[in-house]
Amino acid sequence: MNGVQFEQPIYFYALLAIPALLVLLFLVLVWKRHTQKKFADRKLLEKLAPSQSPFKLVLKIIVLCLALTCLSFALVNLKVGTKLETVKREGVDVVFALDVSKSMLAEDIAPNRLEKSKQLVSQIINSLAGDRIGIIGYAGSAFPQVPITTDFSSARLFLSGMNTDMVSSQGTAMNEAIQLAETYYNDIEQKNRVLFIVSDGEDHEGEYQSIAAQALEKGIRIYTIGVGTEKGNNIPIKQNGRTVSFKRDQNGQTVITRLNEESLREIAKAAEGEYINGSNTKDVVDKVKSVLSGMDKKEFDAKQFSDFKDQFQWFLAGALFLLLIDIFLLERKTTWIQKLNLFNQNKTTK
Repeated sequence: MNGVQFEQPIYFYALLAIPALLVLLFLVLVWKRHTQKKFADRKLLEKLAPSQSPFKLVLKIIVLCLALTCLSFALVNLKVGTKLETVKREGVDVVFALDVSKSMLAEDIAPNRLEKSKQLVSQIINSLAGDRIGIIGYAGSAFPQVPITTDFSSARLFLSGMNTDMVSSQGTAMNEAIQLAETYYNDIEQKNRVLFIVSDGEDHEGEYQSIAAQALEKGIRIYTIGVGTEKGNNIPIKQNGRTVSFKRDQNGQTVITRLNEESLREIAKAAEGEYINGSNTKDVVDKVKSVLSGMDKKEFDAKQFSDFKDQFQWFLAGALFLLLIDIFLLERKTTWIQKLNLFNQNKTTK
């Protein structure tokens, strides 16, 4: 578990004031120099205002930017876990295999099949308690997205970033996804293992039924969640978020992709699972909760931070200190530093 928490992360947007301040400073300096050139040349200005320090102005801006940064972190209220403890949890190892093939871009279910699938998985994760989860993505090949973990927040973060460009080869390598899922269950004593395959059921290749049966022999029950409609839809090709065309086959005909519930039912049946229609999110979540509640839970250890303490006071003190420095930091040369002549700036005149 993460030992750092941000209570109000929205205040990080206050940091956007820093680049705006720097741009404003640059514009002021350009205007100032342009105006000064109209009044007198550089050497004359140095004689008229010998104590003026351009370096101090830059230093004041740096101090002000640091103060804004500290103030932003103070508002966010960073919290740090001061104690790492081991807690006992009971649950089931649950792995989600998410289809990220191009057919999942079809918009026969809002907003599209892939986004709907991610919503389903996210809502299921929200309903879990002591279980451990893992996520796999697959299209022409399968790849691990999130290893088995109890860190649900990280899992949701990685889930949100999944897209159809993650796998260059197209197709639906469900066999690979099932075989990869077998490596996720790293606890030999864990007998109740569940794999949820979220897909439209299209383009499944190979002997996936026999692979599913082999997974069952290893204690893995497979449930399939179908996303899409039997009527189907075409597959949009988008640029900058706008549909420019639709996917076509070798004959130039527009491809229509449909939900293939039959193949998804066969896979679930081979692994003594069940097919679930994914059109209604609440029904899917309730069904998954019902499935998991009927399984024997295994107790396992999980480390997590506790006793989170606020740290905003340190950043607030830093911001106030920097603002005090800014107040007393005048835009004039400091006399005693000037006398040191560290950079041999004082030129003697003959």
